[in-house]
Amino acid sequence: MGVDLFAGLANTTLPRLDRAPKVLVFDSGLGGLTVLGALTAALPSADYVYAADDAAFPYGGLSDEALVARVLRVIDRLIQRERPDLVVVACNTASTLALPALRARFDLPFVGTVPAIKPAVAATRSGVVAVLATPGTVRREHTRAMIDAFADGAQVVLVGAPNLAAFAEAELRGAPVDDATLAAEIGPCFVESAGRRTDSVALACTHFPLLTGRFRRLAPWPVDWIDPAPAVARRVVALVGRSPSPRPGAPMRALFTSERPLPSALEAALESRGLTAIEREPLPLD
Repeated sequence: MGVDLFAGLANTTLPRLDRAPKVLVFDSGLGGLTVLGALTAALPSADYVYAADDAAFPYGGLSDEALVARVLRVIDRLIQRERPDLVVVACNTASTLALPALRARFDLPFVGTVPAIKPAVAATRSGVVAVLATPGTVRREHTRAMIDAFADGAQVVLVGAPNLAAFAEAELRGAPVDDATLAAEIGPCFVESAGRRTDSVALACTHFPLLTGRFRRLAPWPVDWIDPAPAVARRVVALVGRSPSPRPGAPMRALFTSERPLPSALEAALESRGLTAIEREPLPLD
């Protein structure tokens, strides 16, 4: 299937550390907060730094070449600044495009994010599964290769939702879209075919689980919404091991690459997730 998104450096665990491991969680925006939540639950002893490349959000607006160059530039700066032991690329688009270049350049483990197609197929009872993704992820050959590899006879409907990532960002910033607009975005996931209907939806963007509560309320019938974050967290635990050292007493930090002010609603949302220190690493989009 091309890029092994979950693999870390040589598929081995990190050397044993005499301190809490430092994990950099990176995304184009706020979607990686869903992965950070799974990580802190699975590995609370680690020292986490969350980095949002909001100066370039959304990544779907960049060409593939520009996106890879951007991710390399930002990650290079962040590694120099933070010296992490491991990097989690909490973005499907960046994972599928940039991970080979990242692993070639940097001598440390990178864990990527993949659409949760395999667990969604495992969860279905009707045999009808939807993959809810950004248009960029829909276009990727890797996504279609995963469907071919894991569909296991299920009917898989691939849905490109052009606005959901921005809607999730707006939700955290205190400006949620109305129910009808959100329902229209997820509507194509719900398919009825030969007496069967969708009962499992793979969320193929880390932003989307931010809206799962509203998805459940607006869905025309109940489905399982499958979040990729727990699988990412399990892979990180396998690489890092369960460190006996407690995490540092300093607050978890969030870094942003733009200098735009954060609305109070977003500051509250970050604080509720343990990110009480906000910092800037300005990297304007060229």
